[in-house]
Amino acid sequence: MAEEQVFVSHAPSDLDLVQELFSTVQNLYIDVHVALEQIEPGRNRQDLEGRLTNSDLLVVVLTEESATNSWVNQEIGYAVAKGIPILPLAADGVELEGYLQRHEAVALDPDEMEVTVCNLLARLRSELAPLGTLSTPNWFVRFPCNFENCGTPVTLDVEETQKKLWQMYEHNQALVAGCEDCDAQYFFNPATLGYVRREDPV
Repeated sequence: MAEEQVFVSHAPSDLDLVQELFSTVQNLYIDVHVALEQIEPGRNRQDLEGRLTNSDLLVVVLTEESATNSWVNQEIGYAVAKGIPILPLAADGVELEGYLQRHEAVALDPDEMEVTVCNLLARLRSELAPLGTLSTPNWFVRFPCNFENCGTPVTLDVEETQKKLWQMYEHNQALVAGCEDCDAQYFFNPATLGYVRREDPV
C-alpha cells in the first residue's frame, strides 16, 4: 500500500486525547499530520494549508471544545472545497452540523479507548482502501529488533480484517511478529496495534 496522508483537525485543548488516539496509528505506513504537532515555533495553523491540501483524508476529532473552534471549522470547509474526504470522530453528545451532517461518525469514548481506536482503524482502512471497502489493505508496522542490539528490521503484517482483529482481542490472542535473525518475538494488541511485550529467544 502506498503511503497515505491523513490530516487530523482538533481543538488545542484536545491535543493529549488526539495523541492517545493516534499513537499506534502513527506507527503504520500512513503519514499522519496532527495539527498542533505540525506547527513550527513562530508560525500559526494557517501555515498547515499545504499539508491539508495534499492529504487523502481529513479526520476531525469532535468534542465540545472543537465543535465551535474556528480553526477546526475552517479546516472542514477547506477540505469540502478541495474535495478531500472527511471522517468525523465524535464524542458523545456532539452533534454533526453543517458539512459534517452527510458523514457517518466514529464514536469517540475516552473510557473505551481500545474500542474507539479499533473502530477508527476500521474506518481508516475503509476510507484509504485503494480498491474500495471490500478490500483489506496490507498495513504493517516496521521497527528494529531491540534484543541485545540486534537491530534487524522486524515487520508486523496486518492482513486480518478488523472483525477478525476484534475477535482476536476478545479471545486474548495477540498479533505476533518475529525477528528473522535472532528469533525474538514481539506481541501486539490486535484491537489497537499497540505493542504489548517481547519474548526473548531461548
